[in-house]
Amino acid sequence: MAYTTINKSTDYFNTKLYTGNGSLPRAITGVGHQPDFVWIKNRDVGYHHQLYDSVRGTSAGVLYSTLTDAEDSTYQLSSFDSDGYTMGSNLGAVNGNGEDIVSWNWKANGAGSSNTDGSINSTVSANTTSGFSIVQYTGNGTSGATFGHGLGVVPSHIIIKRTSSAEAWVNWHSTFSALQYLRLYQNTAIESSTNLFNNTLPTSSVISLGTGGFTNTSGETYIAYCFAEKKGYSKFGSYTGNGSTDGTFVYTGFKPAFLIVKRTDDIGGFKIFDNKRNTFNVLDKNLASDSSSAEDSGSDRLDFLSNGFKIRTTSGAYGGASGGSYIFMAFAEAPLVGTNNIPCTAR
Repeated sequence: MAYTTINKSTDYFNTKLYTGNGSLPRAITGVGHQPDFVWIKNRDVGYHHQLYDSVRGTSAGVLYSTLTDAEDSTYQLSSFDSDGYTMGSNLGAVNGNGEDIVSWNWKANGAGSSNTDGSINSTVSANTTSGFSIVQYTGNGTSGATFGHGLGVVPSHIIIKRTSSAEAWVNWHSTFSALQYLRLYQNTAIESSTNLFNNTLPTSSVISLGTGGFTNTSGETYIAYCFAEKKGYSKFGSYTGNGSTDGTFVYTGFKPAFLIVKRTDDIGGFKIFDNKRNTFNVLDKNLASDSSSAEDSGSDRLDFLSNGFKIRTTSGAYGGASGGSYIFMAFAEAPLVGTNNIPCTAR
């Protein structure tokens, strides 16, 4: 049996760096696939993180990971293209002249189709090869309601946002109980509620809902980004910090291209690292999903290795507190061993 079914990770996920030119429309190419979920951040200026997806479509507008706001149709992508995307608005945040921009791009399956697996019909764009789906549904306010996610396996990480009006971003991770969650737009520790997922873990076909406004207000529209672990391509897990610059090593089974780390037992934002902004170890350039601030750098943070990552800081916010509890989500640059049986190398 092959170690992985994905030899070329950029067919499904890729980080794209570019310099703004202050002109619109602006086509961004070189992503390596037609993305369905595009997350953009101006690295130089304190603009909000910009999130777009193909299920809500080009007319729906932007969501901000830093805010609870409803989707903002003032700012849109013009199109999702075969090798990237075209921007038609929101000049400074996504294309400020001379400014450094990063976008993280995931492939699902286009605009999506009807899914009737749950008691709530949903629109699902699912890529079962890479374990990623985008789901849009309308809440019914009923405890125990469910919606289909289309992955065919139990999700490892779920992000849900009400899009039709202001409400919190909710994160559920496979290391959590059915009561626990984190807020994407805040640096708070883990919280618990029976109202979000009805104290029921997701299954291979559906996600359960309570009656809380975060996930299931009647008549409100929601978007969910669902991720399932795929060997050699993605990994979702937890680790404990050791309070040393010779920090905890975390095995992923691949050389990481993208990593989010979040402390769960204390404050600390979702810290985002990738292999394009830092091309060699130690990685010290990071952004935070809960902050509109420009890119932070300067202190040793972590290493990307051929088979995982290693923490290089004692900072609690950045993954190194002694005894601190952390979750992570990671996507591959290359699998540890591809189907050609050639192992990848370290940086």
